[in-house]
Amino acid sequence: MIKIYHNPRCGKSREGLKIVEDSGKDFELIKYLEDIPTKEELRLIITLLGINPEDLLRKNEVIWKENYRGKSLSDDEILDAMLAHPKLIERPIVINGNKAVIGRPPENIKSIL
Repeated sequence: MIKIYHNPRCGKSREGLKIVEDSGKDFELIKYLEDIPTKEELRLIITLLGINPEDLLRKNEVIWKENYRGKSLSDDEILDAMLAHPKLIERPIVINGNKAVIGRPPENIKSIL
């Protein structure tokens, strides 16, 4: 089953959702700002993406700049920051089986559908 972690207020996330919808495949829509992933889910997403937790951060968000920028954080502390402030999680994220991509640019999503 395809999953998309989506923020309806984000243009890139809406573009990504349209790509998934246009594929005609069944998918699960997760509005991650409301249905915040668990730390274990975040770890799995990061593993599937093949990145470090820091690479999933939106460092231009005011929350990051005001509270975390310039601090030396462990991977666990970065995950905790994303859980406390899910707006810091990059979007959209699409998972299909054991493959995952960040939809930036949204066309990246087509590679795993």
